[in-house]
Amino acid sequence: MEGGFPPLCQSRNPRRGPPAVSAPPVKLPPLVEPAESLTIDEVRRYSRHLIIPDVAMDGQKRLKNAKVLCIGAGGLGSPALMYLAAAGVGTLGIVEFDTVDESNLQRQIIHGQSDIGRSKAESARDSVKEINPLVQVNVHEERLEADNVMELFAQYDLIVDGTDNFATRYLVNDACVLLNKPYVWGSIYRFDGQASVFWSEYGPCYRCLYPEPPPPGMVPSCAEGGVLGVLCASIGSIQVTEAIKVLTGTGEPLVGRLMIYDALEMNYRSVKVRKDPECAVCGKNPTVTELIDYEAFCGAVSEEAQEAAKDSTITPRTLKQWIDEGQNLEIIDVREPAEWEIVHIDGAKLIPKNEFLMGGALTGLPQDKKIVLHCKSGVRSAEVLALVKAAGFTDAVHVGSGIVGWVNQVEPQKPIY
Repeated sequence: MEGGFPPLCQSRNPRRGPPAVSAPPVKLPPLVEPAESLTIDEVRRYSRHLIIPDVAMDGQKRLKNAKVLCIGAGGLGSPALMYLAAAGVGTLGIVEFDTVDESNLQRQIIHGQSDIGRSKAESARDSVKEINPLVQVNVHEERLEADNVMELFAQYDLIVDGTDNFATRYLVNDACVLLNKPYVWGSIYRFDGQASVFWSEYGPCYRCLYPEPPPPGMVPSCAEGGVLGVLCASIGSIQVTEAIKVLTGTGEPLVGRLMIYDALEMNYRSVKVRKDPECAVCGKNPTVTELIDYEAFCGAVSEEAQEAAKDSTITPRTLKQWIDEGQNLEIIDVREPAEWEIVHIDGAKLIPKNEFLMGGALTGLPQDKKIVLHCKSGVRSAEVLALVKAAGFTDAVHVGSGIVGWVNQVEPQKPIY
C-alpha cells in the first residue's frame, strides 16, 4: 500500500490555518514507558542513539518497549518498517494482504527481485529480521476492515499509516479517534508528499483537515498518476522521525501541522491545521461514534458511473471479437499520454478523461460509430461513460477491466504497469 493524491487537492475546502511558524510548539509527553534495561548487544547496536542527549538511554528504552503497527508494506511502509526496525522499536506489526509485483520494486525497497509473487507481509518480515533480529515482528496478513481494525489497533501504541485509498484512511482515522491512539500519516503522488501526526487528544484528526473524501473518480491513485520512487523514502523517513518523537517525547511532533514536500522544487513547508469543534468524529458533539461503511462513504465510483456501467460493460474478449468482425467502432482510450506510450490498443484513439470533463471531447464524438471506452482498470472509463451516455450516446460501452484486462486476456506479449 501507499498513499497518493495531489497535495491539498483532496477537498476543495480543507480546513487549515496560517503558516505553522505562528503556532505555539506542541510538546507532548512520551507515549510509552521505558523498558527496564538494555542488553549489552542493544547498547552496542544503538550506541549512536544513546549519545544523543535528547534520546539517550531513557529514549532508547522507550523505543524498545514500544509497539508500532505499520499499515502496508508498500511505498511508504517499506522505508518506515526498515527504519523503525533499525531504530530499535521492540515490536513491529505489519498489516498487508497483497503480493509482490515487479512494478512494486521501483519504490518498495523492502522487497527484492526474488520476492516477486511472495506475500508482501512475509517478505517485509524477513527484511526487518535481517535488519534487526532483536525486533519482534507480528504479521497480520489480512485486509484492514471495520470488523478487525479495533482489535488490531488495540494491540499497539502507535499506528503508521501508509495506505493508498481514501476508504482505509478514514477507517484508520476514525478507529484511532475512538481508541484515543495517535497515528502518523503520509501521502505521496508524483513529485509531491504530505505528512502529519493526528492525535485527537492533543490536536486535530484527519477529518478536521479533510472532512469529506473527494468526489469519486476525481483524484487519481498512484497506480493511475504515478509516483517518483525516492519520494517514498522522503515521506517515509518523516513518518519514522515523527514516530520516534511521539514514542520518546522528544521534540515537537507534527500534531496540528501538515508538512508539504515538493520534490521538484526541493521545498518543504508546513501549514497549521486547526482542530474542528464541529468535526464529525473528534468534535464537541460527534456524529460518528462507531465505525461506518467506508467504501460507501468514499465511493470509488460515482452512482452515475455505476448506473451507466450496469448494462454497458464489456470484456476485453468481447471487444476483440467485435474488432475481428469488423464492427464500426470508435475505441477511445481515456488515460493520460504517458500511459498511452507504455501500452495501447491498436486502432484506439487517445482522449484523456479531463477533456470529457471539460466538455470539449463530447462534441467531437462520431454519431455513426459505436463508442467503446477504456482506461487502465475501468474506473475512469466508467465515469466518462456516464458523461457520454448523458450526451445522447446511449449505446456506448466501456471495457470493465481496461487495458490491464486487454493485455492479460488478448495481447499478453504487451506490457502492463
